Amino acid sequence: MSFDDPSPRPFLGVARSLGGRRWIGPAPDLERRAEGLAQLSALPLPIARVLAERGVDHDAAAGHLEPRLRDLLPDPLRLRDMGAAAERIVAAALSGQRIAVFADYDVDGGASAALLIGWLRALGRDATLYVPDRIDEGYGPNAPAIATLAAAHNLIVCVDCGTLSHDALAAAEGRADVIVLDHHQGGETLPPALAVVNPNRADEDGALGYLCAAGVVFLTLVQCNRVLRAAGRPEPDLISHLDLVALATVADVAPLVGVNRAFVRQGLAIMARRQRPGLVALSDVARLDTLPTAFHLGFLLGPRINAGGRVGRADLGARCLSCADPAEAARMAAQLDDFNRDRRAIEAGLRDEALAQVEARGDPALAWAAGEGWHPGVVGIVAARVKEATRRPSVVIGVQGGVGKGSARSVSGVDIGRAMQRLMAEGLIEKGGGHAMAAGLTVAADAIPAAMARLSELVARQAGEAQASDGLRISGLLDPAGATVELMEMLDRAGPFGAAAPAPRFAFADQLVDSVSTMGDGHLRLRFRSPGAAPVDAVAWGAMAGPLGPALMGAQGHRFHLAGKLELSVWGGRQRLRLRLDDAAEA
Repeated sequence: MSFDDPSPRPFLGVARSLGGRRWIGPAPDLERRAEGLAQLSALPLPIARVLAERGVDHDAAAGHLEPRLRDLLPDPLRLRDMGAAAERIVAAALSGQRIAVFADYDVDGGASAALLIGWLRALGRDATLYVPDRIDEGYGPNAPAIATLAAAHNLIVCVDCGTLSHDALAAAEGRADVIVLDHHQGGETLPPALAVVNPNRADEDGALGYLCAAGVVFLTLVQCNRVLRAAGRPEPDLISHLDLVALATVADVAPLVGVNRAFVRQGLAIMARRQRPGLVALSDVARLDTLPTAFHLGFLLGPRINAGGRVGRADLGARCLSCADPAEAARMAAQLDDFNRDRRAIEAGLRDEALAQVEARGDPALAWAAGEGWHPGVVGIVAARVKEATRRPSVVIGVQGGVGKGSARSVSGVDIGRAMQRLMAEGLIEKGGGHAMAAGLTVAADAIPAAMARLSELVARQAGEAQASDGLRISGLLDPAGATVELMEMLDRAGPFGAAAPAPRFAFADQLVDSVSTMGDGHLRLRFRSPGAAPVDAVAWGAMAGPLGPALMGAQGHRFHLAGKLELSVWGGRQRLRLRLDDAAEA
């Protein structure tokens, strides 16, 4: 994405906004490309800007607006070990062998497990689901669990985990075959397994490294269906499972590029049919009463599924997603909703403690905090909150019994997973790994300061220009008269939006604020207008916890530049456009 050099002329003259940001507009060359694309394609200029930011020209515009799975789906056999994995899974399913699915406890792991279990169920086979307890067993396979599963099963499939689990997977040798379907960064050697399908193996070219684990599982099942077809056997329907792939892709913050765009676009359409009992029940407890969007997957459904692994039952999310009974799914969704409320209460206290440590420490490259007794189930989401507040890579560690277990969240341009692997290779932490935007670690309590000092060096070295500018990127100006439901519908076609494909952020210049009020847990609601246009509603989520909310409380009757992303809200069965406010500045 090309933006102006932030040095001489900030967008709309905003050198320091109410949120403390410098506004950076699109570069002149990007504006010229957008204007040319709008003329050639007859697309509205805001839509042309989005396509130009993605590097889409006139010839590719139609395909970008209508991403089709058949055009974007890569050949599964591009991934190493794919052929062996698919042949073994099909052989186990057709011969009635006992199959266990070992899954991570987050959304990606749960969706990956539900995807594989659903495919096996369509063939008339059941599978044993095993999800390790976050506190008692930690992340990924462990030797006792694998040994127990190997004693009772012929095949163990590890999803969203296992690439670095050499010792744990060795516990199955001679008793059961093991297949790993994962996407986390691999090491120099592979674990003892029949097949390790992972686009982020050290010997892969990385072309499909943007896939989440559910995307890897989906490709594996595409190849499994090929094997079934060659054998003249019926193939389970895979398209109906794209709702799970979409959910995992968004919740795991996988880049919305390549086939991931089609996964999410088509998965949302399938989810809208309300055919999967678990997702229907979760949508109902989240009070989702409109068509699902990527935002809903990431901020309404994802946190509830994750809550089981964070503060409740580790396997509850996967069981809910794979449940075929609506009544049972509703019961599990209600439990997950309760766990999510518990998680939010725990998170709120830890966030304040963590931010106080970060501020006192003053590390310009890395925001980190550690505390005795901090709940290991929420350190990941607290790390995400710290990252949002500080705009730096963040690590939050809970310490118990002399051992720290933590999670890290990163910013664009800093691969935190590789940095964690470096710490482990240097002997500073006991376990560590993940992917570019998120990672986990286990570290001796007395080694935390040295490990974090080294991590700060590593992320500072990576960051370079990625962290040099702390500006707010603006895609262009928009007038309230042009902010229509029709424009939003066209913007949806240019999406989905998320990691590596951010939603366009528009600036509304010199707007009169009609009203301002707080709502819910620290959120801000306001209404603004310009002469001759209908008023526009805006909401700033969590604004009262930062500088933006308090600064806008006295904004009524005054004029401001406002910046944010457009979204559709539904009230009383009617669709209305709303601005999700990111920042503001006095006009």
